[in-house]
Amino acid sequence: MKSDAFRAAAESKDFDAADDLFATEVVFNSPFVFRPYQGLDALKILLGNVIEVLEDFRYIAHTETGDSATLVFEAAVGDRLLQGVDVLRFGEDGKIAEMSVMIRPMSGLQAVGEKMSERMAAAGIEPA
Repeated sequence: MKSDAFRAAAESKDFDAADDLFATEVVFNSPFVFRPYQGLDALKILLGNVIEVLEDFRYIAHTETGDSATLVFEAAVGDRLLQGVDVLRFGEDGKIAEMSVMIRPMSGLQAVGEKMSERMAAAGIEPA
């Protein structure tokens, strides 16, 4: 499946191959902000931080049809357990052109948001 390399990178917390996985102009739809983040550089920073925030990360379901994949995950942030979905859309070149993330419940989303906000501020990245 097209999404296997992404899944392996996420599960191993190793996105060194991000240039091979994502389109240069990838669009990232965050569960926190209205406007998407644009481009591979922003996505690398986001992924590099979120893999440090999400503890005990694991995929529990994975579906792929055509140019779209949906991967359901479970993780924790401190004492907050959460579930989420990564939705990937592939371009004609086979690279991920768009990624959307959704997280539940709200307490889990808030815990991720707090930790990510701290890390993004430290990296000098403003919310979109």
